[in-house]
Amino acid sequence: MNRTPVVFIHGAWLHALSWEAWAERFASRGFLAFAPGWPGEATRARDARASPGPIAGLDLAALTDHYADIVRSFDISPVIIGHSVGGLIAQHLIGADVGRAAVAIAAAPINEVLLPRAAVPLGEHGRAVGEAPPVSLSPEIFHQVVANTMTREESDRLFERYAMPAPSRLLTDLGCACAERSPFAVADTGNATRGPLLLVSGQEDRLVPDSVTRSVYKQYGDSTAVTDLKQFADRAHSLVIDGGWRFVADYVLGWLEERGVRGLVEEG
Repeated sequence: MNRTPVVFIHGAWLHALSWEAWAERFASRGFLAFAPGWPGEATRARDARASPGPIAGLDLAALTDHYADIVRSFDISPVIIGHSVGGLIAQHLIGADVGRAAVAIAAAPINEVLLPRAAVPLGEHGRAVGEAPPVSLSPEIFHQVVANTMTREESDRLFERYAMPAPSRLLTDLGCACAERSPFAVADTGNATRGPLLLVSGQEDRLVPDSVTRSVYKQYGDSTAVTDLKQFADRAHSLVIDGGWRFVADYVLGWLEERGVRGLVEEG
């Protein structure tokens, strides 16, 4: 039996460890789980907060190329699961026929769909541009925009374990400042030969509102490729790391099963 790889891609303000429970859950279902961090990302989130220099210059192009190389490195085409910016990258890759299937959770928007400016925590002077320092969230802001459905105690625990700064260049590429968005902030929504795609939103998400995910979903309306939408009620941007993460993970596992994507695959 062969094992289907699954590559988890984290987004802005969360560390690769944000997928630790997911990786274990998917491995228990036969998948070969990988949660590679960004280039230069520290092993622990606290170290990334203390010394964010190695990730300071990252932009969307570098991250997309980084994960495209990883996904292409497998003999068996992987499932791609991304959260936030990782969800944007997952859509970009599956739209380019890279990967077997993709799941985009609370994904940064693609193409002409934009985030509400008020939803995005920006850096000094309200801008995230050029070579500015990485943008960090305080525990208070993290609770307000990422884990807003959690108690402050739970939010602080998640912050300590998973929160790290986001490169200002990356935020600029996503259109979070008065600058042109990166050409990598796109996906081929008309590709009819790509693998299946699931878009997931949280009803109470303040960082990537549910309305943004629904606007992105409409862009796939002209494609005959499978595109599904799932909203989780009363869930925030933290839906992959908070106490309800398993409900989301198990829904994704069930969706993959329905689409014929299983962890264990017979050889030949």
